[in-house]
Amino acid sequence: MSHDKLVRMANQIAIFMETKPHAEGVAGVADHINDFWEPRMRTQLFQIAASPENGLHALVQEAMARIRRPEGVAG
Repeated sequence: MSHDKLVRMANQIAIFMETKPHAEGVAGVADHINDFWEPRMRTQLFQIAASPENGLHALVQEAMARIRRPEGVAG
């Protein structure tokens, strides 16, 4: 999947979760990605998040600590 599409998808989840209390929004982003994104998508997301200018919404960046790392992805 393209870098831009993954960022857009993650950010759409975050925008939806902005309507919830902050902690619930962060958990919601992580839960959604953990439940519905396959390991390859999560691997790409971790690669994107490692870049300082990644374009990820603040809720996505905060949720990264709660997103399951696929096997073999350094952290």
